[in-house]
Order: sequence, then C-alpha cells, then structure tokens
Amino acid sequence: MKFAPLLALGLLLGLAVPALAQTQTGVWSHAFSTNGDLPKYPADYTHFDYVNVDAPKTGIVRMGDMGGFDTFNPILPKGEGAGGLGLVYETLMIPSQDEVNTYYGLLAKELMIAPDYGAVTFRIDPAAKWHDGEPVTAEDVVWSFEKSIELNPNMAQYYANITKAEVTAPGEVTFTFDVTDNRELPLILGQLMVLPKHWWEGTDADGKQRNIAESTLEAPMGSGPYELESFEAGQTITYKRDPDYWGINQPTRVGTNNFEEYQIEYFLDLTVMFEAFKGDQFDWWTENQARRWATAYDFPAVTQGRVIKEMFPQDYADNGLMMAFVPNLRREKFQDERVREALNYAFDFEELSNTLFFNQYERIDSYFFGLPFRSTGLPQGEELEILNSVKDLLPPSVFTEPYTNPVSGDPGKLRENLRKALTLFNEAGYTLDGTRLVDANGNQFSFEILLNGPTIEPVAQNLVTNLAQIGVAVTIRSVDSPQYINRARSFDFDVIYSGWGQSFSPGNEQRYFFGSSTANEEGSQNYAGIADPGVDALIEKLINADDRATQEATVMALDRVLLHHHYVVPSYTLRNSRIARWDRFSHPDPLPEFGSAFPTIWWWDEAKAAKTGGVQ
Repeated sequence: MKFAPLLALGLLLGLAVPALAQTQTGVWSHAFSTNGDLPKYPADYTHFDYVNVDAPKTGIVRMGDMGGFDTFNPILPKGEGAGGLGLVYETLMIPSQDEVNTYYGLLAKELMIAPDYGAVTFRIDPAAKWHDGEPVTAEDVVWSFEKSIELNPNMAQYYANITKAEVTAPGEVTFTFDVTDNRELPLILGQLMVLPKHWWEGTDADGKQRNIAESTLEAPMGSGPYELESFEAGQTITYKRDPDYWGINQPTRVGTNNFEEYQIEYFLDLTVMFEAFKGDQFDWWTENQARRWATAYDFPAVTQGRVIKEMFPQDYADNGLMMAFVPNLRREKFQDERVREALNYAFDFEELSNTLFFNQYERIDSYFFGLPFRSTGLPQGEELEILNSVKDLLPPSVFTEPYTNPVSGDPGKLRENLRKALTLFNEAGYTLDGTRLVDANGNQFSFEILLNGPTIEPVAQNLVTNLAQIGVAVTIRSVDSPQYINRARSFDFDVIYSGWGQSFSPGNEQRYFFGSSTANEEGSQNYAGIADPGVDALIEKLINADDRATQEATVMALDRVLLHHHYVVPSYTLRNSRIARWDRFSHPDPLPEFGSAFPTIWWWDEAKAAKTGGVQ
C-alpha cells in the first residue's frame, strides 16, 4: 500500500498483549513486546543478532520507484510524498526483525506503561540530536503528535484513544488514554515519527516562514542516519550518510545503514523501469508480474551471473494481505450485497493461473491471508461467542456457511458461475434486455475499473470479458501513479485494484481500513466506503481485547464478517518476494526471520562490485 512515505514504516502494527506482558508495567523498560514473552534482547544488549557489526560503511545503493514526488512533508495526506524519508526522520521506538511485534527504544531510551495501561511515558535519549546539533526534546514529541492528528485524518483515527500528550518531566513525555487495558496503545505510540519543532517553526534560507500544514520541496532536517543531499523534483533523490549521526552506536542502529549514499530514481512506466534495471540504472528489482519472472530474465547480465534472481519468504513471514478489486460503495450501484457477490462469480482465477500466472499464485480468501488467525470453516469457541454477542448486526450466512471463492477454470464451470452471477443480479433488480443487463429504467449496469498503471490490465480484462457475457459493460482506465493516488484518496472511482496489509497483531488501524468513521474521510484507506454497525462493533472489540486469545478470535470474527458482506473481489498473492539484484552486495547469513531487510542490513561488497562492473 502506499500511505504517506514515512508512516508506512509502522502504521500496520496493531496489537493486544497477553497477561504475561503485564510484568512490564510500572517500571522503566528498554523494550516492549506484545507476545507474552519478555523481549529477546536484555537492557544491556549492544546490537541485534542478525546484523554484521563489522559491515563496511561505504558504497552506493540505487533504488527505483514508480510515480514521482512533490513534497518532503512527511505527515500530510495529500500530494505524493518522497521516498526514503525514513532515512531522515526517526521514531520513538523501532522493531527487531527476529521477533514478532517487539519494539526497542530509539529516540526514546525507555518507556514506562501505567499498571492499568491508561498511559505511557517515554524518556528521550539525551544523546539524540537533530542534524543541526540541537537535542531532540520531549516538546518535539508532543508537537509532532499534535500536528500529526491535526493534519492527517488517518493518524487521528489511529490515535483516537489518546486524550493528552504532555511533557511531565525534563526529557519525558506522557500520553494519556481514554481507555484502560488497551495494550495496543503504548506500542503504536512508539511508532510516532518525531519532527523538529524548532525547524518547522523557523524560516527557510530565504527568510520565509515554514508551515507544517503545507507541502514543501525544501530539503528536510531530521535526526536519522541520512541527510538529503540533492534531488530533481519528481525524478531523483540522493541521500548521504550523516558522518555525525548521533545514533551510530545506538544498539538498534549498529550494523545498519551501511551505504554511504542512497539514491532513488522514479519512473512513470513499469516497462521502461524494468528496461532501466536491465541497463544497470538501479540495483534492486521487486518483480510483480509472473510472466516477466518466468520469461524475461534471459538478458546477458543474468546469464553472466552479474544479476541474481532470488526469492525471499522472510518478507511475508509476519504479515497478512488482502488484494482485491474494490467496488466503491459510495456509488449506489454497489450498495446491494448481491451485486458485489455477483462480481466475484465472474472472476476466473483458475483460468488466469493457467494462462497468465504460470501457476505461481494462490487465490486470497481472507482479509488476513497468510496469518495463522484468519477465519476458516464455521465459527466455533470464543469466535462464535463474539459473533453471537453482535448477532443481530451480522449477515446470517456468517453462522451457517464457510466463506469460499467461486472456482472456475473450464468453460463449464465458468458458465455455471455466470448463471449464479446473473441470478444474483436478477434478485437485485436487474434483467437482461437482449445483450444488456439493465435496471428498471432500462439503464445498463456498467462501471470503470481504475488501475495504477497497466500491470493489472490483463487480470482486469478477465472481469471485463466474463461480465460482458451477462450484459454488464465494464471499461478499464489505467492512469499514472499521481493521478491514481489522488483519485483513490478522494474516492473518485467505481472500482479500484488495491488492498490492505495486516500485521501479526491487528488493532487500531482497522478503523481507517473498514470503520464507519472513515467511510467518507478523504485520504483514509477505507477504499470501499464500508459503514456497517456490525463491522464497527467487532473493530472496537478487537481494539479492546484483553488477551491474545481474544484478540485472535476477534480477528477471525471480523475477517468472517467482512468476507460475508462481499465488499471485494479477492485476487491473488505469492508469499515470497521475487527479487532480481545486481550482485554488488552482501548480507548477514542467515537473514532475520521476518525480513530480507534490504538495504538496511546489507552492505557494499567491493569484490563483488569489481566483478559485476558498472557503478563505482
């Protein structure tokens, strides 16, 4: 997903903590875990086990990205934010990559959670400095929090339960909650991005007053390991490692950020971008097309061993996903559940798998696909109890029918599925008039699928072709990334291809994915416009779950209800990253369990680079 460039570092992490983690309350702690176990690393740890503490600090890494950028403001939900701002700005805490949902102090040296989980206090590391040498202060944290919730509706939803942020002692900031026993809130506050208040309230080189409420292309100042060195608006960005970085020996930073220079080059066309990768214009390619992965890697650099293909399961080990065609319920034509269900009967994944996907993908059948607590079968145990507590707000099928996607794959099965789709349309008030499916006024049922570039066009065409057989007129419109982002943010679409990432501990973020309060909040990720009291009730139960078992049961219940409302046409996924890279880098072996972590813990390998050629 593409959220604000820096927020994406942490926004998908929600949580609920088992009783064992209660031992961490009322005392200062260097870390916070949501798993019921004590953090792996003790207070006197010097580095994470998976890094190379002797990695050379040299070389260059060049990344490619689609689209462009028009702002270095990291919190506004408008415009297209620059990539790489997580190199400049830092958060209060940072996750390890060999544990699930365990965070360690970064800008905050320690945290203390109130015994009733009604508040959390962070103690700022006195060594933390901004790039101008000024100290990072508790006042910076309060200001950053207040501006984030003032200017970004997603952040306002994410932090909806925080009633107050205040400096309570020198170097200490306390957040007070309107609930107790919500074990998610301390950690999501640890994800807070901290900005320099004095810089944003100051003036630029021309004497103009800066304004955090406006977009800007002034090079940002942060506290992170890199500074922005140069850029061409919308095209390239170059970051240089800060030789005076305050955190060079901070335990979470040892063995990381090993490149002297970090570049990003932007492209407006994916085919052009791939050709640029083949031409050694950047180093790392994440493949998103099965056909290209299967057929397009016969160019000389691959056969010569200078470009390496590799798959990384680590990148999906601790997260789930729903990718889908998402109808906009703000359009009257999609408000009938039977219409939305009919669309799924017209999607022939099996045919696509055989002809287009080279059998590389699985069909998604859960909003938490890939996680162990996705819904399956019929509800039972605590999940059933939770569903029964809001039974009057839920579709009856939740209790009687396991959710399954339609299966096609041959002409006979497809004809049967299209008959079912037509029956659902008939029940919703549409009838066939010759070759047109029309409403009571004779208007044909039609819609447009909006895509971010042409990659998904062959997949969308499957829906276009099949729905045409029952009289539905569908068109495809592919636009560039800036236009797609703006239209998605303003809900200016009939159907888009998009989705939601999920963490091992879903929580507050479900509000701005699926909650009524964000259905019409422009910039939210409630793309479908879901505004359902049953979904809302389950989201609140999830956020306030008092132990891990209840949290997982509530996730299953929420997943099941979302599926039975047929809000989306689920698509497909591969639970590995398909990566091609120019062979100039080395990495720790083994890599951490929960991420390939490129380029954070990788490093420039002089010997490999000499053999590969190209960049000096």
